[in-house]
Amino acid sequence: MASETTKQEIDYSLNNPDTLTKYKTAAQISEKVLAEVSKLVAAGEKIVDICEKGDKLIEEELAKVYRGKKITKGFSHPTTVSPAAFVTPYTPLTSDEKEAAVEIQAGEPVKIQLGAQIDGFGSIVCDTVIAPAKDQTDDVIEGRNADLMLANYYANELLLRLMVPPGLLATGTDEEKAKAASQKPPSQAKITELLQKVVQAYDCNLVESTTSWLFDRNEIEGKKKIVIAPGDNTKGEGVPEVGEVWGVEMGVSLGSGKVKQFENRTTLHRRTTTTYALKRPSSRKLLSEVQKKFGTFPFSLRQLEDERDAKSGVIECVRGNVFRAYEVVGDKDNSPVARLLTTVAITKNGLTKLGAAPALDLSKFKTDKKIEDEEILAILAQPLSRNTGSKNKNKKKKTAKKEGEKADEE
Repeated sequence: MASETTKQEIDYSLNNPDTLTKYKTAAQISEKVLAEVSKLVAAGEKIVDICEKGDKLIEEELAKVYRGKKITKGFSHPTTVSPAAFVTPYTPLTSDEKEAAVEIQAGEPVKIQLGAQIDGFGSIVCDTVIAPAKDQTDDVIEGRNADLMLANYYANELLLRLMVPPGLLATGTDEEKAKAASQKPPSQAKITELLQKVVQAYDCNLVESTTSWLFDRNEIEGKKKIVIAPGDNTKGEGVPEVGEVWGVEMGVSLGSGKVKQFENRTTLHRRTTTTYALKRPSSRKLLSEVQKKFGTFPFSLRQLEDERDAKSGVIECVRGNVFRAYEVVGDKDNSPVARLLTTVAITKNGLTKLGAAPALDLSKFKTDKKIEDEEILAILAQPLSRNTGSKNKNKKKKTAKKEGEKADEE
């Protein structure tokens, strides 16, 4: 009798329609919750309260899908809310009195990051919103905040276009298509150079070592990565290809873009594949809880059964490399920072935004600065994907106002 192990191995690539469906379902949840959490951002609101509400919303939405099926569902990233100068995701603990009391300030750019996963296929999204005053009615953003948001938006749109494999969307004769496909993809140094031109048009800088990662099943930091404005001892590896899913990140600062570690408690962690004989009972208990609830996806100590036990047990887990700690990092000059994170799929028809921040309403941002570099404008005018639908066949290119919209799928 044939054993279970001889059964055909499941195809988890994008060639399997179920894989894309699961990514899309996770992305829909992530986008829906991101929109709801963004509404909670206002001056005077406590960051920890917003994080907790976001996590509850993700759990509620996950409960509505794949009911009754033996499929793992959960967080691909906890809800994090990062104030003005913070670069990395921030998720304070209720048991840390000082950090739990931190409130959002009017006019600061707030980064919201979160994500859901279905059967190990995760979608993570991040958006930056300018925190309004509680009684604010005018939603027009001017001055340096407008510069920051527009620089971040256009840099992100440029990066997405630079990730489309050469020749994938080429038109013309077979010879012209072959010539386009033979072009080498831009080097990571060239990507940084082009992005720097975008943000400098708005008198901003790229955030040091902003990293985009290849995603896979149960993995959000794969074998490939693109590192923008790399710091010391950091470099990217690999180029995007058809059949891949990526988490594409953009970070822009009103300051130098250099970063430093903040003194805030590190509360965001992720289980590694390292095995280590933990000695403390609290450490073993913590590892067991994390394995059951989060697998190898990031989690906050705030999400665990007992925060105080977690704060104790996590020390040995990090020392033994069982957990990776995500330190709290911010702008070296304490300058405001904006970030975006988009989960994308690269198919034969181009790049599709699976999970993304809402399209930016460009009419609400007023500044006298603009992009004038012809090379940059030409890239921004390029489409992200091939139009395979029956409508709008004559629209070959997306205009600037359409850049943030979802690319056509499949």
